[in-house]
Parts: sequence; structure tokens; C-alpha cells
Amino acid sequence: MSMRFTAKARRGLVALSVAAGLAVGVTGCGGSGGGDDKPSGPASASTAGDSGPSTQEEDPGRPLAELRGSDGLLLQITSVQRDAGGFVTVNGTLKNDGARTAVIPSALSGNETEIIKNGRSLGGATLVDPKGKKRYYVLRDTEGRPLTTTGFTTLKSGATLAVFMQFPAPPADVTEVDFQLPTFTSAGIKVSG
Repeated sequence: MSMRFTAKARRGLVALSVAAGLAVGVTGCGGSGGGDDKPSGPASASTAGDSGPSTQEEDPGRPLAELRGSDGLLLQITSVQRDAGGFVTVNGTLKNDGARTAVIPSALSGNETEIIKNGRSLGGATLVDPKGKKRYYVLRDTEGRPLTTTGFTTLKSGATLAVFMQFPAPPADVTEVDFQLPTFTSAGIKVSG
């Protein structure tokens, strides 16, 4: 009996610790209520320029870009970071905004045989440098597996999935690229770092 009580007590302590951590995190996120007034300057500047997605450096809670796909799928890009090793990592969230479970289109994997044989992925994603006229494809490991989120086939209505994709980095002076993913709209995004 004492072992059961100890196991239950541990689970309760872990649950309490997680709840406390979440409460602190939510409080920290909600404390920037005045930040909503600041982005109005840059937002009006971006609407005067072009109709592409605007960068949200002032408000880290907002995505850098939103791309709509088929069957209610929505890809929100949350960061585009240049790494020291010569890579660019794109992070985001894939969400099903539709009313039914969405089957992830096989086209997202691209059409390269080596990537397709490794299952569903975001291997069809590319970054395009419009000035340098170069296209960058998702990197692969030595066994041909794409360096991106893999292994998902469906997404329930309202569900989200954290995703990432890694690309070779464009030259250091390239700070804006176009992100493309089959079956989704494209978006211009800024590269940080």
C-alpha cells in the first residue's frame, strides 16, 4: 500500500509542478498587454508597401507568415533562423482549420524518389532567393531522409502539429526569401541571424 501511495504522491507532485509552470508561463505571456499598441506603426507601413505577409519582430506571439493549403490546412511560420553551421531552420505549426479530419496530401513530400520512400514529410518545401534566382531544397541526411517533420498522415479537426524544415543557408546578404510548399500559398519571409 505504501508504494501505491508514494507513486500517487509523486504523480500528484509532478502534476502540481507542471500546472505551476504553466501558470507562470501564461502569466508571463499575458503581461505584455501594452505591446498590442506598438505593432500598429509597422503594420501600417507594411500595408502601404506590399500585400505580402509582414514580419512580426515586435510581437513574438504572432506568426511571421500564414499559408493556406487544401482541406482547411493552415501553416503558420513562427521562426526562420540562420544557424552557425550554414543552415536555415524554418519552424512553424501545421493546423487543421477544417471541420473534418484532413488527410495530409502526399504532394507535401515533393516528388523526389529518395524522399518519398521515407514516408510523409514536408520534403517538398523550398526557399527561393528571388534576387539571386536560386531555389533551396530541404536537406537530407546520409540515408536520404529529409531534415523535416515526418511520419504524419492525418490531422484531426482543430488539431495542431509543430513542424520544422532545414535548408542550406543562402548567402549572408540574403535576408528575405520566398517559402513554398506544394498545395499551399507561398509567402515572403525574413531570415533571422
